Amino acid sequence: MTSEQNSERHNLTALQLSILRVLWGRGEATVTEIWEALHAERGLAQTTLATMLSRLERRGVVSHRTQARQFVYRALVTEQEAQHSMVSELTSRLFEGDVSALVSHLLTAQDISPGDRARIREMLNAATSAEKRK
Repeated sequence: MTSEQNSERHNLTALQLSILRVLWGRGEATVTEIWEALHAERGLAQTTLATMLSRLERRGVVSHRTQARQFVYRALVTEQEAQHSMVSELTSRLFEGDVSALVSHLLTAQDISPGDRARIREMLNAATSAEKRK
């Protein structure tokens, strides 16, 4: 993947994320395999799924190879890249790029368990330590 694709914003719908989660979990899959994984939850037609995969491929999010006259799809973006892109977009659009406002919102708008608070503290301490070592 080029650095240009890495920096691209990945605005993904809930269905597109569901498709990608199947691909991230399996590595690669056919339309039928993805449909089987999502059908109970989504009730999609295979043709709808094939259309979504074609759109994702045009956007450079997935690619395919042909095996036994079937397309086998794989994700071209990692879950972390998609998360980073979508959180960056959310931060930019809703919080005008202010990361601390996003974090403040998350800490005050959610019920945060003591365990989650401790993990967040550990992450902040680790990030601070890493900065000091640079």
